[in-house]
Amino acid sequence: MIYSRLGHSGLIVSKVAFGAMTFGSGNFPTVYKVGRDEAQQLVDRALDAGVNFFDTADAYADGQSEEMLGRLLGARRKETIVATKAGNRMGPGVTQAGLSRKHLFDACEASLARLNTDYIDLYIVHKTDPFTPLEETLEALNDLVRSGKVRYIGYSNWPAWMAAQAVQLQRERGWAAFVNGQMYYSLIGRDLEHETIPFMEANGMGLTVWSPLAGGFLSGKYTRDNLSDPNNRLSGFDFLPHDKEWGFSALETVRDIAGRYGASPAQVSLAWLLAKPVVSSVLIGSSRLSQLDDNLAAAELKLDAEDLARLDALTRPAPLYPNWFAEATLDPIAAKALGR
Repeated sequence: MIYSRLGHSGLIVSKVAFGAMTFGSGNFPTVYKVGRDEAQQLVDRALDAGVNFFDTADAYADGQSEEMLGRLLGARRKETIVATKAGNRMGPGVTQAGLSRKHLFDACEASLARLNTDYIDLYIVHKTDPFTPLEETLEALNDLVRSGKVRYIGYSNWPAWMAAQAVQLQRERGWAAFVNGQMYYSLIGRDLEHETIPFMEANGMGLTVWSPLAGGFLSGKYTRDNLSDPNNRLSGFDFLPHDKEWGFSALETVRDIAGRYGASPAQVSLAWLLAKPVVSSVLIGSSRLSQLDDNLAAAELKLDAEDLARLDALTRPAPLYPNWFAEATLDPIAAKALGR
């Protein structure tokens, strides 16, 4: 296993993290489908492979994921980095969701109990909350850190402008700072490159990637004919926006590259992400040992510069204004002098 620092922090995490979203059962049966015995096998295999970073959320299977992960880590809890998230609805009450001080304090206590631990290594706000002032959310996170219940904090699924505003407030007030952004990023989902990744690089933050295989699409197991199969994950959890026909065309190149390395399409797709300096870790959510083993092997796959460039060119997102304007008007003399 390969390890990296999480952004500018001193927290060292495995480059491949284990995502426990599949643990439990519930209203997303194509996602929440791993029982206790299977989950124990997966956790043990991940630990044996050197994975020290485990990710879950209070909302996954209504808390079952946290409960199962806490039990399964057991005595090895101290060896691991556990991340969980808050913000989604956890009950019918109007205050049982969001990023208010009340809900974050309540959610943290509930997560600690379900995980059977007295601290959370990385506490992540799972979404934005338009009904709570940003200052209230950030001060509550700071207080959780100062209390010792949370060690580090991060955000997930926030726009770059909001994260930038948050970082500035944290600096001004002397509050605990975000070290992590957990975001969707994949070979066929690269919108993050417009604003979020430049922001994170400029501020020394570590990117952890959810759904690095675009909901399993980049595993190569789906075809034009089986996409609508009610038993596959995409049929019940297909909300990541991309043109499927374009995606199948991109997979042809991925398969070609994979064949030359004796690798799988999933391994090539993950290795492309792991080669990005801003990426601290990618989250793999497996429901079978064979799937986990295949994904874990991506940590050892090193694509050469030519293949990385080929993949970059294959799915590079179209530039957006003002990005394209900045590139089009780049001063040629200065650019040449600075090697641009």
